[in-house]
Amino acid sequence: MAGERAAGLVRELHRAGGGNLPPFRAEGLRQALEEMRALYERNQADVSEAKSGRTDLIFLIRFRHCCLLRNQRCVLAYLYDRLLRIRALRWEYGSVLPNTIQFHMSAEEVEWFNRYKKSLATYMRSVGGEEGLDLTQDIKPPKSLYIEVRCLRDYGEFEIDDGTTILLKKNSQHFLPRWKCEQLIRQGVLEHILS
Repeated sequence: MAGERAAGLVRELHRAGGGNLPPFRAEGLRQALEEMRALYERNQADVSEAKSGRTDLIFLIRFRHCCLLRNQRCVLAYLYDRLLRIRALRWEYGSVLPNTIQFHMSAEEVEWFNRYKKSLATYMRSVGGEEGLDLTQDIKPPKSLYIEVRCLRDYGEFEIDDGTTILLKKNSQHFLPRWKCEQLIRQGVLEHILS
């Protein structure tokens, strides 16, 4: 049936769930575009005949045209949803994606991701004064400005804003400003202790 290949791409994305990026289906996309090209060529031939007086072809032309529009919407929805998921991955994982995720992306998607992260980095440097503003730091608003953390490995001295130096030794616990220790939590130096 007309439009099944394009609709199959959208169904596959829907089955993958919101946070996952399934492998890019280049072959399925090529087949959907080829089907669209065939429908367009058949319509062009039938339009020529309809102009010469065959009015019985008008309904068939309209049906094919609706199939073309449906395929177009499905292909665009597939590509746009993938871009939205890739954009969300930038906020979740940072500027470097794991190889398992990059493996599922096409070359064009990797190029788009690189341009997106560069434009985001340029914007973050342009706001927030001399140092810039890291928009990826607090994605969810914090419940408190200070958190209790446990040091997972020896790190050495750590200075906070008021000039106080804290020695981060393995298994030591500290009450620190959230924004100051989030990077160390991501690096695996500190662990947030949930009470």
